[in-house]
Amino acid sequence: MSGPPITLRILERVREIQADAWDALLGEDSSPFMEHRWLDALEEAGCVGGDTGWIPAHLSLWQGEKLLAVAPSYVKGHSEGEFVFDWSWADFAARAGVRYYPKVVVAVPFTPATGDRVLVAPGEDRAEIVRTVAVAARSWCSRAGASSVHVLFPREAEARAWEAAGYARRDGFQFHWFREGAASFDEYLARFSSKQRNQIKREVRGVASAGIAIETLSPQRHTLEVAHTMHALYASTIDKHGVWGRLYLNERFFESLIDRYRDRLAWVVARDERGEIVAGAFNVVRGKRLYGRYWGTRVDVPYLHFAVCYYAGVRYCVENGIDVFEPGAGGEHKRARGFVPTMTHSAHWIADARLRAALGQWLEGERERVRALVEDDE
Repeated sequence: MSGPPITLRILERVREIQADAWDALLGEDSSPFMEHRWLDALEEAGCVGGDTGWIPAHLSLWQGEKLLAVAPSYVKGHSEGEFVFDWSWADFAARAGVRYYPKVVVAVPFTPATGDRVLVAPGEDRAEIVRTVAVAARSWCSRAGASSVHVLFPREAEARAWEAAGYARRDGFQFHWFREGAASFDEYLARFSSKQRNQIKREVRGVASAGIAIETLSPQRHTLEVAHTMHALYASTIDKHGVWGRLYLNERFFESLIDRYRDRLAWVVARDERGEIVAGAFNVVRGKRLYGRYWGTRVDVPYLHFAVCYYAGVRYCVENGIDVFEPGAGGEHKRARGFVPTMTHSAHWIADARLRAALGQWLEGERERVRALVEDDE
């Protein structure tokens, strides 16, 4: 590449790059969570930084004053909120006498959604730029005294570019839903056996018979009042299941989305017979993909979780021509509702050669097991 030398700059805030310059690197199919306004809202509300254990240290690649690439990155003092779990790696490192924290994570915080992790300027060789960022990240990791670099939920092509730069690829899977041309909820149901269709219909009727009405809000109906309710529902779920979660997102973050992110919101609300919101799901849409993130409920109604988190999203997709619905991590129960195992990826570089070699062998076996599971379901 001719011209001035390429340099890496570490940014303490997303705002060190103008929003229009950052977003000019987004592709048509980029994740909404990679947008400047989402990442900036996390920082502005204090969901990252401070004592959260997520210290912004964004990777940016420059040629002179030309921005070539950016990647949201954080120095981590723990492994919470990542959804590619490596606590066993940290334990193994401790037994081997290797300090595992701090580490560097290239990711969208608390968000197991697949997408570009390196945003590349139009016209540049994407694979070459990703490899350049990968090499630069390794070098900076060593200078920063971190043990490792972890790239979470990149697309497969990007994961392989990191792999070409010396990172170990890790494969996993989530359950995603694909529209496959369905234009109505009935057409979605047609892909099931008669027994499965009747079960889904029973679940939908059961929620309705409990006096619960479910809808996906249009952008203009996302208000501060709804934001406060949605945060309360999110917080209640974290309180109930605190063993696997932490209350990272505060009310201020939810409030900020109403003005600056309204066009991306597709929140689902469930109302009782008095019109009060008793459950909800935090859905975000961009292009041809819907992303499900958080949910909560104040009532115990059979099948309400399925109706709010899955069926409402499917209905929204078929009615709006959305091709893919990513409802988040986990959930074998998604399979019976038309969601299929879909490969996810991450990439990892460990500075300690002994630990790197041991984990490389383990990852090879894990990749084979995951791929066999996904292919067996096809």
